[in-house]
Amino acid sequence: MKISRILLASVLALTACGTADTPTTPAPGAGGALTPVKVQLQWVYQAQFAGYMAARDQGYYSEQGLDVSLLEGGVDIVPQTALAQGRADYAIAWVPKALASREQGAGITDVGQIFARSGTYQVAWKDSGITKAADLAGKKVGNWGFGNEYELFAGMTKAGIDPGKDVTLVQQQFDMQALLKREIDAAQAMSYNEYAQLLEAKNPATGQLYTADDFAVIDWKTEGSSMLQDAVWANTEKLGDPAYQQQTVKFLTATIKGWAFCRDNAEKCRDLVVASGSKLGRSHQLWQMNEVNKLIWPAAGAGIGVIDEAAWKQTVDISMTTKNQTGDTVLTKAPEGLAYTNDYINQAIAQARAAGVDVTGTAFRPVTVTLAEGGS
Repeated sequence: MKISRILLASVLALTACGTADTPTTPAPGAGGALTPVKVQLQWVYQAQFAGYMAARDQGYYSEQGLDVSLLEGGVDIVPQTALAQGRADYAIAWVPKALASREQGAGITDVGQIFARSGTYQVAWKDSGITKAADLAGKKVGNWGFGNEYELFAGMTKAGIDPGKDVTLVQQQFDMQALLKREIDAAQAMSYNEYAQLLEAKNPATGQLYTADDFAVIDWKTEGSSMLQDAVWANTEKLGDPAYQQQTVKFLTATIKGWAFCRDNAEKCRDLVVASGSKLGRSHQLWQMNEVNKLIWPAAGAGIGVIDEAAWKQTVDISMTTKNQTGDTVLTKAPEGLAYTNDYINQAIAQARAAGVDVTGTAFRPVTVTLAEGGS
């Protein structure tokens, strides 16, 4: 199986370093001191991670006896590898990317599926006639790579399109300039980030900002090729340590409170993200906060973070059967061992509910966000 250059490098590093350095976790808050906890994010500070930032800034982690540091990510950082190598205690990562790392030897377990729904789009100009995956045949199709393209390839494959023959794949930057300049026919976008960049751009023909009416959106949830994304991953070996088990429940309990806070206080969470140094503006971050909330709330069933078996199976099935442009799949076999568990998130939900936290958000309603030029 071929994987991205970054993931391959991380796997080689993982093989070299192993996971032997997994010291015993002190009981959270033992002796009255806060237990240091490092969490590796998969990107820079933005509202995608607002729930964790709120749990830190509102004191929810410290209430649980934890001193949590949120480590920013980047294109050269693979969160699940940082976790497996002991450089972080938990990591936030998309499920298919993390499962690829597991197959290569990373000892990690999904203990909290925070995003219940996928936020990945493929966006085209309305006048292109592209409205569904089948319409991408013969087109120039942008994607970021680095493991972000699996839903796109799955959607095209389901529509009978061979990603290696029937489209022209274009390496896309993490912006929407190639689409805006009509250098590509369809661009990859997250509902909470790059899609908003289109609506923050000015139409030179009118002098006004573009609107949703100018674009067509292919939503992989509608196409049936969506995959699970942001999850909390723990160190599998350390989950054998009762203290780490206790710490995991405490971390998840506070995290639930953080995301519930952001559900009910979108503007406050926008402000704390901006204050943390985000390079994205206030209207953009409020849009992102609102769209991220849609991926979490309402949380069906037992509550936020519970891993839905059907959604997990779909993600695994796509990972095993969908081929990329070179004919490779994300996974060569079904995940082995403790790939996921709901044990700790269920305990955390029970504790959060006992503390009066709404863990399902059934009354959640998105807010209306007005974007400013450039997201300011």
